[in-house]
Amino acid sequence: MLRIIILAARRIVILMRNIVLLIKPASSSCNLRCGYCFYADVSANRDVKNYGLMSPDTAEIIIGRALEESRRILFCFQGGEPTLWGLGNFQRFADTVDRLNTNRAEIHYALQTNGILLDDGWAEFLKKRRFLAGLSLDGYKELHDASRMDAAGKGSYNNVLRAASLLRKYHVEFNILSVITSDASRHAEKLYRFFQQQNLSYLQFIPCINDFGSAETGLTDVQYGQFLRTMFDLWFRDHMAGRGVSIRYFDNVLGMLMGHPPEQCSMKGTCHVQFTVEADGGVYPCDFYVLDEWRLGDVRTDKFSEMRESDTAKRFIAQSEPIRGECALCRWAELCRGGCRRDKEPILGGVPSSNRFCLAYRDFFDYSYERFMKLCTYYSR
Repeated sequence: MLRIIILAARRIVILMRNIVLLIKPASSSCNLRCGYCFYADVSANRDVKNYGLMSPDTAEIIIGRALEESRRILFCFQGGEPTLWGLGNFQRFADTVDRLNTNRAEIHYALQTNGILLDDGWAEFLKKRRFLAGLSLDGYKELHDASRMDAAGKGSYNNVLRAASLLRKYHVEFNILSVITSDASRHAEKLYRFFQQQNLSYLQFIPCINDFGSAETGLTDVQYGQFLRTMFDLWFRDHMAGRGVSIRYFDNVLGMLMGHPPEQCSMKGTCHVQFTVEADGGVYPCDFYVLDEWRLGDVRTDKFSEMRESDTAKRFIAQSEPIRGECALCRWAELCRGGCRRDKEPILGGVPSSNRFCLAYRDFFDYSYERFMKLCTYYSR
């Protein structure tokens, strides 16, 4: 299993050396009102909160630009909720890629969705076009519905489980994205068992983040550290028993200890340009920073190569590079690498603040390192 994980990580790294586009075809529009939605905060901090639905002309320009500049492309659709763009627009997008791809570039597709609109037509399309789907599911019903509600305040749990069944029915490759809140952090074992019972074995847990300019946190470093320790105990035991599941963060740590580069961008140490494309064609360097300050350009007038080399892109990357003194002296610096820039806000004088989960990561590595090394030996045999 580890070999499959590492090969998948290498494949993603190769793709990211070319063009990875995070496309928001429905901008900040969404059919849920999740309590921790970071993109609602992002969109509220720019002049235009919602750019509406992407036009067919803009979509075709995106495709043409990408094909001009790369022979290996990942089109990843995100939101808001990207399926609000409509199945017809997705089908038209894929057909346009086929029509314009005269040089036979290697094309990959991904979709991150809340699953509410998925039906047989969607699932059939995702299978036919070999999409990798990410399905947002925070866990068992009480936990999921506490945060992921629709506009009427009704939980979405049953709809998400229905979507998971559809994806299985049509053999669509998918994984689970689960946001860790303060409440979720206290129920790590129950959460792990739930995903086991649902036969969901490709998991990504991400901690909820603070709004821009807010010092308030819904998840403390102590809570997140305890979550990581408990989840690691269960993950490690199952791996040693030959029935391991994939938890993206742990997979990356293990891969790094075995000499492989991390594929998760928050573990690379510095930021890079991800080409996040809003519905109007505006391009930004990161999904967390789709803000007016960081607009790199517009696909209708600018090449991706030009935007990557722009002063704004260089400034964005440069702000992620300074290493705080305590980080440089930390024994876990090579594994932690400072964590995600978004957890190091505010950036003051061009220097990131300490990661708000610093203590959690230090505690976790102290707790888990010897067993990670044991797994390295186990998988190297």
